Amino acid sequence: MAKRPLRQEKEGELDAIRRRDNEHQAKILLEYDWFSEPIPEPQPTYGQIARDYSKKELQIIDPTTLILIDEADRLRMASLEQVRAIFDAGEIGVVLIGMPGLEKKLARYSQFYSRIGFVHEFRPLAAKEVRELLDQRWAPPGICLPQQPLDAETVAAIIRITGGNFRLLNRLLTQMERILEINGLSGVTKAVVEAAPESLVIGQA
Repeated sequence: MAKRPLRQEKEGELDAIRRRDNEHQAKILLEYDWFSEPIPEPQPTYGQIARDYSKKELQIIDPTTLILIDEADRLRMASLEQVRAIFDAGEIGVVLIGMPGLEKKLARYSQFYSRIGFVHEFRPLAAKEVRELLDQRWAPPGICLPQQPLDAETVAAIIRITGGNFRLLNRLLTQMERILEINGLSGVTKAVVEAAPESLVIGQA
């Protein structure tokens, strides 16, 4: 978020002002004559600092150019209207990601649907595509699997269990790493692949 560093700096400055004012107030109670002396006010004041930072924040241009919304099929009409307002307010692209049937749901809201540029349906990966990923030693971020090539039986087991579902492939490879670590194994085998789903909920991902 572009404004986060400025807001963190603002919070630090305002905290310092609050501490200064509390110390000043305690000093006034002990040292000043409330009836004959004007009460000094520390400068700059809390309000001045807050206003200065508000002006600085307004000068920062929002760098957002694309908004991704997952599980968009769960959005209600009021939320969709808010998304439409954001889209109409500036040059910001919006990508909606959801389960099958999302397009039909949005088609009921003509004002929103008229702004949709195109619809792309993500289909399960073909067996060839899964093999290509495995040949490239692809793994989810943070997951480190042995780099030796997988034998045909192991690859076939992965394809059979995941059915080309990319999210399930991600989860399966993550669980395979855990099994290798727990059992002190150095290579991925068909047995490791078949053991991985036992601790996963396999269903529609």
